[in-house]
Amino acid sequence: MSKASRRRQRPGTNPSTPKPASAPPPPPQAPQTPQDAGGAAGSAAASSATPASTGATAGTPRATGTPSSPAGTPRPSTSRPTSARAGRRDRQRTYVKPSFRERYRTAIIVVAALAGIALLSTFVFLSAAQPAYACSTVWSPAPTASPTAGATPALGYVQPEMGRTHVAINTKVTYTYCAPASGNHFNRPGAGGGPIPARLYGPNDNIIPQGWIHNLEHGAIVILYRGNSAGATPEGQAQLRALYERFPNSPVCDIPKGEIAPVMARFDQMSTPFQAIVWGRVLPLETLDDAAILAFYQQWGERTNPEKQCAPASASPSVTTAPSDSATPSTAPSTSAAPSQSTAPSAAPSASTAPSPS
Repeated sequence: MSKASRRRQRPGTNPSTPKPASAPPPPPQAPQTPQDAGGAAGSAAASSATPASTGATAGTPRATGTPSSPAGTPRPSTSRPTSARAGRRDRQRTYVKPSFRERYRTAIIVVAALAGIALLSTFVFLSAAQPAYACSTVWSPAPTASPTAGATPALGYVQPEMGRTHVAINTKVTYTYCAPASGNHFNRPGAGGGPIPARLYGPNDNIIPQGWIHNLEHGAIVILYRGNSAGATPEGQAQLRALYERFPNSPVCDIPKGEIAPVMARFDQMSTPFQAIVWGRVLPLETLDDAAILAFYQQWGERTNPEKQCAPASASPSVTTAPSDSATPSTAPSTSAAPSQSTAPSAAPSASTAPSPS
């Protein structure tokens, strides 16, 4: 179908009107923006309408391809706008400065972990450094009167009993009197418990009362020396070793040395440089007096302890010593043999409170 036929079929056209002469092409124009599209379309319509109007005046019929638009009415533009689509706005990206915690997160985690490890290590160190026992009083017995002539002196002093409960390993115990001749203690041989092996322990061995008090409970003798005494020197250690080598069997049950007695160890919380101890009774010594220690063991060993290892043959002391004229304890057996006048309860037999005839 020709272009003329299509025009004749459009509404508003006159098929009988001859086709006007072609209008000259419009001059080239500069590119227009969408805002100027309406004005340019109106100007183009006016320019194209001028020859038709002239032809009509000269008697030439007017013919147009499209219905004429009112003057000044902009024609819709068919070109795509170059600006952003209506209703959509570009989002402006803003820079957010990271916080201190976000920038140094890894470093903070590392520092916190190191601080936790340091606190845990400090707690473990302090727990290990704390003493495993405590002493309320360093026991110093008062002097007693000298025994009468011909009497068998009771060696040592009665110490008030402090119980004998078995406690768990690593339990801290506070003793009312030190060095303790009774009290709560461990009940597990070996592995830091008690009874502990009967032998000589050096000044650097960590021996605590919770272990050797169980030896006392079984009838043993414990010989203690302070760390600042002669017993902590090489010469004192040699003297203690010699005493251990010639130590006799137990006086009642005839248990060989090394099974339960003697225990020789360092202990600093006591009133004299040396002390020999059986359950409930203490013999203070200023020097390492072998004769006094052996006499004390023969008199009280396996007789005052609550856990008997055998049936005792006799409850009376078996060793007698010469009476003493001194009322104060000293390093000699005669001076430490003064009878005890303590009114505190004692686990010793009746012979411990009053001398018996020899």
